[in-house]
Amino acid sequence: MNLKLMLYGLGLIGVSFIAGLFAVVYSSLAGEKILLLAGLPALLALGVFLALDKTKLFILILFFRSAADIIFATASFGSFGIGGLINLLVIVIALMFVLERPSGFTKLMASIWLPLLFIAILSISYTPDIGGALKTLNALLTYFSVFVIAFYLVKDKSDYKYFINLILLSSILPVLYAFVDIGLHFGHMGNGDNRLKSTFGHANIFAFYLVLVISLLFYKIKSTAMELSQFIKIGFFFYMLVLMGLLLLTQTRSAWGACLFTFAIYGLIFERRYLVYLMLSGFFALLIPSVRDRVLDLGAGNEYVQYAKLNSFAWRKLLWQSALDWMEPVRYVFGYGLESFKYRCTDFFPGGISFGAHSIFIQWFFETGIVGILTAVWMYFKMIFTLKDGLKSDRVGTVITLLIIAGYMMEAYSDNILVYLSFNWYFWFFMGASCALVISERNKIAPTNDDSGVSDSAAPEKKNRFSTRGLAR
Repeated sequence: MNLKLMLYGLGLIGVSFIAGLFAVVYSSLAGEKILLLAGLPALLALGVFLALDKTKLFILILFFRSAADIIFATASFGSFGIGGLINLLVIVIALMFVLERPSGFTKLMASIWLPLLFIAILSISYTPDIGGALKTLNALLTYFSVFVIAFYLVKDKSDYKYFINLILLSSILPVLYAFVDIGLHFGHMGNGDNRLKSTFGHANIFAFYLVLVISLLFYKIKSTAMELSQFIKIGFFFYMLVLMGLLLLTQTRSAWGACLFTFAIYGLIFERRYLVYLMLSGFFALLIPSVRDRVLDLGAGNEYVQYAKLNSFAWRKLLWQSALDWMEPVRYVFGYGLESFKYRCTDFFPGGISFGAHSIFIQWFFETGIVGILTAVWMYFKMIFTLKDGLKSDRVGTVITLLIIAGYMMEAYSDNILVYLSFNWYFWFFMGASCALVISERNKIAPTNDDSGVSDSAAPEKKNRFSTRGLAR
């Protein structure tokens, strides 16, 4: 007995010594970064929360993630920081859901994501940048994780409404801080490099997030499944106008195009008066000098001449053409490996700077080849094919959801959207929630014993659903 106590005491001393040594090393690495020093206790608290209630922890993370980039930027050692640990935490939460109820991990989830993840993992074996590839893989696994978590949390329309409202509520902090950002740059916002980015790391990320939130607000207003009072619809409409004003200040043209596309297609299919609204909105928007200059910029600087300045889109096209011309035909099938575009950029593009591809299509072809492109096409095809079943019960809502995917593709065409973590969290969680709802509604109509959708075995969990049920209105 005394021997056991002695061994226990020695073990405790050893653990304490290691913990103390880690604290010293961690604090020396953190230096004077107060947020980074505070991050370790915060993560330990999150770990305790994880053990107590993983669902509430995920809800908390999802609410605050939109405002976290501004904090994560000051809490990192080089390319590693608190943000990466939060990503790992979300992956752990997804694993806990799956291990707790393996039957909930359906063939649908696997068929949508696993082919793409497989080629991404395979490409790491021949990438020239292992560190960058692992970081990108971590991001992809995080998007997959939030997609999977959505299937475990969304079992019916009430859950679906709850989480759409949660995404909308997540916009409050970025919107409030946006006005602080405007105040700090008053008189210069929207001109040159003074683009509105609020709590996000870049103006483009904020813009894409705003387009998603605007689309979800429009979804809430127009979908009959949402069952909102006229008073709430009016409130959402005015909030949507505020977000559109902030979107203009981001100066992100691809986000403008995605937003216009959503309303234009909706107008063509359902209400033609929205086409008139769009024309009037476009006319008044062009009266704003910074907006007009941003649009007219596309018409200048389109030819590459030495020392001449290209507009941003012409510069992108030159970058893409240089990359495609440099590629060896033998690499067309599997590419050069994950994150190889940025690594190889100095080999084919002048300037000596390693640029990202600024297009998910070019990047994915360069890094994973035709095989990678096929897995990506399959992923979106399978997701769209699943969502189309929602047309039977909620035609307007389903069309808007499909338009959100189309808008995402438009944004991805000319930006490094793969690394925009916070925006992708919300996009992929919403996609997972939408697919889960469609499968749930399908199973109610025609119950099935296969695991192609949301399992009926989840029914006993209904008594443990979210306590803040007011969000589901």
